[in-house]
Amino acid sequence: MSSSLHCSDDPAPSSMNVEAVLHMKAGLGETSYAKNSTLQKKSMDTVKSLVTESARDVYALLRPERFTLADLGCSSGTNALGMVEEVVRSVSDLCRGSPPPEFSVLLNDLPTNDFNTIFSRLPEFTGKLKADAGAGADPMVFLSGVPGSFYGRLFPGRSVHFVCSFSSLHWLSQVPPGLLDDMNGPVNKGKMFISSTSPPAVAAAYSRQFRRDFSLFLRSRAAEVVAGGQMVLAMLGREDERHADRNMTLLWDLLSESFAALVLQGMVEQGKVDAYDAPFYAPSIREIEEEVRREGSFRMGYARAYEANLSGSGDARRDGRTVSMAVRAIQESMLGHHFGTEIIDALFAKYTELVTAAMEREDVKSVQIGVVLTRL
Repeated sequence: MSSSLHCSDDPAPSSMNVEAVLHMKAGLGETSYAKNSTLQKKSMDTVKSLVTESARDVYALLRPERFTLADLGCSSGTNALGMVEEVVRSVSDLCRGSPPPEFSVLLNDLPTNDFNTIFSRLPEFTGKLKADAGAGADPMVFLSGVPGSFYGRLFPGRSVHFVCSFSSLHWLSQVPPGLLDDMNGPVNKGKMFISSTSPPAVAAAYSRQFRRDFSLFLRSRAAEVVAGGQMVLAMLGREDERHADRNMTLLWDLLSESFAALVLQGMVEQGKVDAYDAPFYAPSIREIEEEVRREGSFRMGYARAYEANLSGSGDARRDGRTVSMAVRAIQESMLGHHFGTEIIDALFAKYTELVTAAMEREDVKSVQIGVVLTRL
């Protein structure tokens, strides 16, 4: 028993290289992210006015001839250019009677991201902007893909006016160290994330990794964002300081239960399940505020938690499938890397069943935190 309380800070021997493995399901197929990202679209719509107002404020203050905006963790599919379109339209509306600025749009994600699907939508994107401009001057928009981890430098110094990031910063740069006991065994057996049964050392390890990562994110953006520039960041989070917040842990617990069912069927080894930990953390507003204050380059002007009911349509079967397919599109790359792709269909058939059953019993909710940071 004592070994589970004395955790090693060494990473697990089988820890994945997140930058090389994590990516949303590519393409336009039935299980692709492009076809299964409606929940992310709803989350983005929740903070859309926050994004457009912040972008307008930055342009009104700085009036640059070239307005540079970056979307960090842009992923692929229809969501990737949707918010960019809103920002371009909003800033251009400030320029009625005079030419709008040129827009340099920097789309960032990990190198394994499906950038081709994004750029295949470019004609549709530019067509919408031209139609919106009508008889006015068409905005000049220059798009670039920037592969790389946002936990590090991506852009030249003092070159970016506005940054946005949606549903990305809850993914960590790595599986946290500290999830092994002093005998090199997993301390969070049967679970892949923090749960109500996890030892305190598990939540502590995840919290430490988030603080390291978010601090590095802030330092990197501080070097790239001009004074007066802003960032709007939206990520999954917690409404209070309890790490085992049911809104956050339920879907992870159901995924663990799905694996337990596959273990009983002999499809997956228990040791393989015990050795898997997700590189994910949902912070509280307080944790975000503390890192912003500690790093010191940004002022937080706005922070709010938004609750969403994932089972709100009244059709548990439909909502359960929507959530299950979204989780699959996001996590299949990591799960397939660790467990093998041959178990994915069976895993998510069971997961859909469990999520649907949960939605028949109760409201299944998620929490998104939105913050606005201004470069000092």
